[in-house]
Amino acid sequence: QVQLVESGGGSVQAGGSLRLSCAASGFTYSSYCMGWFRQVPGREREAVASIDSDGSTTYVDFVKGRFTISQDNTKNTVYLVMTNLKPEDTAMYYCAVDRTNSAFECYDLVQRAAFGAWGQGTQVTVSS
Repeated sequence: QVQLVESGGGSVQAGGSLRLSCAASGFTYSSYCMGWFRQVPGREREAVASIDSDGSTTYVDFVKGRFTISQDNTKNTVYLVMTNLKPEDTAMYYCAVDRTNSAFECYDLVQRAAFGAWGQGTQVTVSS
């Protein structure tokens, strides 16, 4: 069973930076897609970024140029480096993973937030 554990959240002032980590265990997919999502109470979960087993990445427009997703396969860990944080980035951040066979499948998973495994989330709070 795949387990995902997020860490690295916290409270920062606007303009600050954080690095979120998502450590995966029980993970045997050779071809996969991992995504970062965020959610504010009362609102739908929204995609932030994704990376697949080939290293291809996608970002939503509102984080392009500020957030960077990467992975360390030796540690089964995906990172989300967030810079120039804004108060509107305040949310619970979740990582997710699922098996995929193509970049299109990864894109589709992200669009539908239809991943099979999710972490418990890590809170990010940005103050103005």
